[in-house]
Amino acid sequence: MDKKALIDNLNHDLAEELSAVIQYTTYAAKTTGPYRPQLEQFFLAEVPDEQLHAQFLANKIVALGGEPTTVPSPVKAAKTNREMLQAVLEAESRAVVAYTQRADEAGEFGDVGLKVQLEDMVRDETGHREETERILRDWPL
Repeated sequence: MDKKALIDNLNHDLAEELSAVIQYTTYAAKTTGPYRPQLEQFFLAEVPDEQLHAQFLANKIVALGGEPTTVPSPVKAAKTNREMLQAVLEAESRAVVAYTQRADEAGEFGDVGLKVQLEDMVRDETGHREETERILRDWPL
């Protein structure tokens, strides 16, 4: 794994984290129905974690000599609470896969600190995914 490829991959992850902040913030505003207060809080509670991930990634990209992206990945359009939760589940699942791969790349690159931090981020995103799965488990179609 060369430095440029690692920076490019971290920038992809940063774009995803920026997107997650927008996704959670927007979805919190769009929730409706009897579970609106709980869903709004669920979505908003995730924003600080995603912001911390984005800040870590931006700092690491700069430390490696790169330029952090300021362009988020697209946010999936969703109209209903269920569609929003499903989109969040998909995004969190992608994050688990990406950070697992990135941790391997960091190890290959020889940056143990980055590897450990990315593994911690896998843990965070796995928790977000599992919580979303539990909410969706008995959600009416």
